[in-house]
Amino acid sequence: MIHMKHFLIIILAAVMASCANNAHTVSTNSSNQTAARNERPQTVTAHTTENQPTPSANSNGTPSAPYKSAAMGDPIDTAKFDGTIAAAEKTVKAKPADEAAKKMLAEAYFDRGFALTNARQYASALGDYRKALKHDPNHEESKKWIDQIVSIYKMLKKDPPKEGEEPPPLPFKKS
Repeated sequence: MIHMKHFLIIILAAVMASCANNAHTVSTNSSNQTAARNERPQTVTAHTTENQPTPSANSNGTPSAPYKSAAMGDPIDTAKFDGTIAAAEKTVKAKPADEAAKKMLAEAYFDRGFALTNARQYASALGDYRKALKHDPNHEESKKWIDQIVSIYKMLKKDPPKEGEEPPPLPFKKS
């Protein structure tokens, strides 16, 4: 598990760093041979929003996503995570003082955030990690991932989305 986390951090750093430079091939070094065989080099342009459709606008003409990198990453099916979050939120609403219910909700947000991190939806993942901490201020993994994502934004000299301004996960269309 720890090796996988280190691998994901390296991948996350490489992807974010490559997005700040001109188009060139991104490569990663990993001792995990299976993962390395499944990876294909990608150009930076594969990680930009250049030549991508613009986010749809609301009825008042403003963009539906307040954060400019809302289109970053790969859409994934979050339905199972969304269902778990909804059920946990219902439990917390019924029993707001129940610490176990709050921890369950924090873990549900963390799980979706981790899946979004793996899908390169870093701004959306940051929102889920922050929500996890609201329900369980001692959730160490969420703290670590928030620090990691924020430090990458700083390394790229970009501001991370402010709390509450994180975009929702990208819409997923079933094929």
